[in-house]
Amino acid sequence: MKLKTVLILLIFTYSLSAQTGADYCSEAKIKSAFILDKSGTVQYPGDQTINVTYYKLNLTVTTNPDRLDGIVTVKARPVADGLTNFYLDLKYDMTVTSVKSGNSNLSYTQTTDNKLSITLNRAYGTNEEFSVDIAYGGVPSAGTGAISSASFSFYDQSFGKRVVASLSEPYGARDWWPSKDTPADKADSSDVWITADKFFISVSNGSLESVTDNQDGTRTYKWKNHYPIANYLISIAMTNYQIINDQFEYSPGKFLPVVHYSYPEKSNSTRTAAVAKTIGMLQIFSDKFGPYPYLKEKYGHAEFAWGGGMEHQTITSMGGGAMNSENVIAHELSHQWFGDKVTCKDWQNIWLNEGFASYSECVYREAKYGNADFKTYVNAFMNQARTAAGSIYVQNINSENEIFNSARSYKKGAMVLHMLRGITGDDKFFRILKEYLVEPGLSYSSATTEDFERIAERVTGQDLRYFFNEWIYGENFPAYSIEWSYKADVNGTYLISISIVQSVNSNPRYFTMPLQFLITSANGTLLKTVYNNAQSQTFQIRVGSKPVSIQFDPDNWVLKNVTGVKYLGNDDLVPNKFYLDQNYPNPFNGSTNIRYEIAQAGHVSLKIFDELGNSVAEIVNENKSKGKYETSFDPTKYKLSSGIYYYKLISGNYADTKKMILIK
Repeated sequence: MKLKTVLILLIFTYSLSAQTGADYCSEAKIKSAFILDKSGTVQYPGDQTINVTYYKLNLTVTTNPDRLDGIVTVKARPVADGLTNFYLDLKYDMTVTSVKSGNSNLSYTQTTDNKLSITLNRAYGTNEEFSVDIAYGGVPSAGTGAISSASFSFYDQSFGKRVVASLSEPYGARDWWPSKDTPADKADSSDVWITADKFFISVSNGSLESVTDNQDGTRTYKWKNHYPIANYLISIAMTNYQIINDQFEYSPGKFLPVVHYSYPEKSNSTRTAAVAKTIGMLQIFSDKFGPYPYLKEKYGHAEFAWGGGMEHQTITSMGGGAMNSENVIAHELSHQWFGDKVTCKDWQNIWLNEGFASYSECVYREAKYGNADFKTYVNAFMNQARTAAGSIYVQNINSENEIFNSARSYKKGAMVLHMLRGITGDDKFFRILKEYLVEPGLSYSSATTEDFERIAERVTGQDLRYFFNEWIYGENFPAYSIEWSYKADVNGTYLISISIVQSVNSNPRYFTMPLQFLITSANGTLLKTVYNNAQSQTFQIRVGSKPVSIQFDPDNWVLKNVTGVKYLGNDDLVPNKFYLDQNYPNPFNGSTNIRYEIAQAGHVSLKIFDELGNSVAEIVNENKSKGKYETSFDPTKYKLSSGIYYYKLISGNYADTKKMILIK
């Protein structure tokens, strides 16, 4: 993915036992001049007159002094007849010394808006491939001495060893090499050749074709990528790595190399963390999503100096302890399917990368640790998703913070997939994902939200425009108030009335969603789904025996708040005793629900206490009629830390206390 957060130096701490998801962010800054439309949204497609077919980076890296020199070969085809010039994106301070096509020197100009404009030696027709070789060199901006905002760094890591690495997402490729800097136009294949001092083991995408010792004491690594690739996914990582080899048997007798490039001083922890878990993750994701997309090559990790991780194609870059984080490893690996094989066509649709990889963490934990762990993990994501501001579709891609907003692009994006799964069921949901990954025009290419919606509608046979419009292009989430009652009906049946009222939202005004209710009656339980498409709506459900209780969204499929689930009427249903139920889920990470019963009308108090007996929250303080009640407790409103808490119900002479556990 990119473990992306807004600041390149922000390092996330991940515990192997943590029940929270990884926050990820790449850190290239938007430093070029972009064209803004009237709404203020960046539109940057690169040079639309060409389609790139191939990149070759032949790089020489020195560290005394720090410098990058190279010859980059770009092959492309015009999209219309008569192409005589085009441009690539390259920072102005990376100086071009020549541009050639074969033996012909071409005219070129570098401008302060970070464009390299090239005049071809003749006019080229539609789809007629041409090739240019660009010689250039310099020190990538602010990339020397320490990690900075640059997308290419020379860095002394904590063990005193030199590390050279790149991290180009979203706009950083231009910091260190010339390319068409947009995710929409993938090259069909690429090569990266790296020449440096023999101290360095140099790592890049694809398969290692050769290693050559040169007479001047340098060594050249030649890496070949055979698959389509977005320019921001091309990477290098270099230091005196220790190589840890493993393999994944993806079918009987067929093996994928799995290679970890670890700082030598950390190789033991790498061996126990990344090596031990990656193979199992590959199997789980292959089962859920389809075959690993780059079976001709490899999968691996290379440590680098940024915090978090970045899903470079076939070789995820990992920093800041990420090699020891199970959740980060799962997130980054799943990006090989979602983000690398199918890439968001523009940064407005970044949720197609990050929301999918974040939900893949949930899918992994469900397969590895079971349903209870899955629900706790999802609940944690929901809690963070509730803090998201604005639409998941990014309105301002001038701001990297906006693109890689953790609550919105990652957690809320993940919960969109969770809700879609709740609507479609498991079989169709995972079929949608598999078909999305092999869809002609999308597979090994790029996609928009509308592409994914089209496939979801085809698989399910449902019109899902309402769902994607409100959750991707709308804002916030629904807040429901539920009231219900029943009456005896004909032939010994009972008719339940359920009234649903949503609080007024801005965009959309209210949410349309299928909603589930678990009805408990004398003869057992019954799960019913209603289609709520109004702000205030009443549904009637017939059951064969007397209702005892209902539970709203029992499996937590919907991102929401619940202001109350209240029973109205029927004295025979109202208990003649007081009762305080155990909260659920428990332990919890995010909100939890508390049910209680009141046998007499009167004042009710429900408070939360810490282990020292201090009152930290009061969630009920009002007069209530006798009946059954359910309320939600959200610890984020009170800034509570992980630990053991107690909730106490007082009504008249009745008092009861129960324990609950908050895990963050």
